[in-house]
Amino acid sequence: MKAVRKFDSFIDKGVVRKQSPDISRSEFLVNEAEKTLASLFKQIEKMGIDNENANCYVKLCHDILTEIIRAKMLLDGYNASGFGAHEAEMSYLRNLGFAESEVQFADQIRFFRNGILYYGTSLSKEYAEKAIKFTKKIYPKLKKLIK
Repeated sequence: MKAVRKFDSFIDKGVVRKQSPDISRSEFLVNEAEKTLASLFKQIEKMGIDNENANCYVKLCHDILTEIIRAKMLLDGYNASGFGAHEAEMSYLRNLGFAESEVQFADQIRFFRNGILYYGTSLSKEYAEKAIKFTKKIYPKLKKLIK
């Protein structure tokens, strides 16, 4: 897997556009991320984590991260769309001061989620546990940046 490109390159390519801040859409996405996070925790509590549900949990982690990052981007006046939009959103973590290792792991979750959806990738319980741990760690930091 290659390193995530710099956020400015997504602006240069037209994947990310500058716009007026969209507060109402940002609030909606924060609420969606909260609901998805709560659902993730409920599912883990009731079913645990195993190889059978690993893909589901990784997809949920991706959705949670994408929604909260997108919410922050919208507040900051950015909108990503089209081919490369999800990678651009993960790249935005750098602009928010996250460590390079966090940017790369978030993008790895994105990459594996695409593998699940488009290529039939099956992930392990161990990877799902890493993705969940990462999501639990990074989500509060992102949420704090939105307030």
